[in-house]
Amino acid sequence: MTESPTASPEGGARTITRWRWLGLGAIVVLAAALGMAALLATAAVTAAPVVFLSVGLLVFVGVSAGGIALATRRLPPGHRERTRRIAFAVGTLAGISVFCLTMLVPLQDPRLPPAPVDGLAFWDLPTGSRIAYAYRPAAADAHRDTPVVFIPGGPGVADMRGDLEYFGQLTRDGFDVYVYDTLGVGRSTRLDDPRGYTLERDVADLAAIREQIGAERLILIGHSYGAVVAAAFLAQYPDSVERVIFSSPGGLYSLPAAGGNNIQSWLTTGELVALYRLLLWPRATFIWGLVQINPQAAHALGDDPEMDARYDRVYNRTRPSLHCRGKPLGDELHGLGFYTNSVPRQPWAWLRPALAGKTAPALVIKGSCDYLTWDSAIDYLRTLPNATLAYLPDAGHNAYQDQPERFLDDIRAFLLGESPPDVLSDTRKPADYEGPD
Repeated sequence: MTESPTASPEGGARTITRWRWLGLGAIVVLAAALGMAALLATAAVTAAPVVFLSVGLLVFVGVSAGGIALATRRLPPGHRERTRRIAFAVGTLAGISVFCLTMLVPLQDPRLPPAPVDGLAFWDLPTGSRIAYAYRPAAADAHRDTPVVFIPGGPGVADMRGDLEYFGQLTRDGFDVYVYDTLGVGRSTRLDDPRGYTLERDVADLAAIREQIGAERLILIGHSYGAVVAAAFLAQYPDSVERVIFSSPGGLYSLPAAGGNNIQSWLTTGELVALYRLLLWPRATFIWGLVQINPQAAHALGDDPEMDARYDRVYNRTRPSLHCRGKPLGDELHGLGFYTNSVPRQPWAWLRPALAGKTAPALVIKGSCDYLTWDSAIDYLRTLPNATLAYLPDAGHNAYQDQPERFLDDIRAFLLGESPPDVLSDTRKPADYEGPD
């Protein structure tokens, strides 16, 4: 092993092995880990970046200095001081520089607006939410009293232009159609405190929207997480729902319980590599971790424009998992909501018992390669006495994009009081079903 001879002030010869330098480097790495732990622990109790960053820095510097001093205590005095100065200066400078460059420099993703929508308007709700929406009136010769309201999924995802273009076709059947961006998404309000993004707030907003529309009852079409919002609204306001459609519904307990984490299993190796390059960038990972500990602290460090832009890129990398293989992915989406998607949400254990026995006619639509579990859809049929299942082969999570004509035929028949063509009387998984149990 190569050794570097160094003379002590007393003239004696001593050597510092490479292993000793590696040991000093390990001390700096340990100090960085403890500094990060102290930072996160402090962030759990305060949202002020100057406080939790300072605590992390002080712990890093203190542990580095103490550890280096302890590791070099047996060296001759003159050499000991020189070694300590070099190790401390190089180690702390490198650690602080790496942290600042990778954790504190804002992400530079393009910040693109949502696609333009004709007739864009806003509701200023008594809940405090300012909600962007678009409206298409029913055909003049076939107007019906109850409007259709489409609730997008995610949470944190909205495609108002695409959804309005598709579900706006129901105006030909006499329905007024409303499509909106939920709180924290698209052109709707972002909250200063991300902890306010809850299922309860989304339901309260929907109740206020019904008042704004002036409709006695609504026909709800909820997709993915939007289906959960529709179910919760039905549970709380059963007399305000005429019919409800659950498209690729999220679970009646929580999104993870319904297989919300399965989305990556539908991506190819190349798609996963591209996705994880975005997810595992240190600042993105750091802020996501802060969201799980204290969403306010995360929001104080990474604002909505920065993090929404990164979430746009992440979401667009996952689009292949929303469709059956070989299906077109459609346009990329922008203006999505990072914080409403990432903030921890308590399981809504109250929902299933609150929903049980509600008699509004319901249609559950499930695609053959939806990444959410089969049971997450069947749970709606077990809970609602007047629920029907429609099954679409060769359709993924976004079934209305993979099978647009069949999906429209099913919801149109259901809304007009007829039997949907793709009704499945047996709730067991069909032979061609590719999704999880």
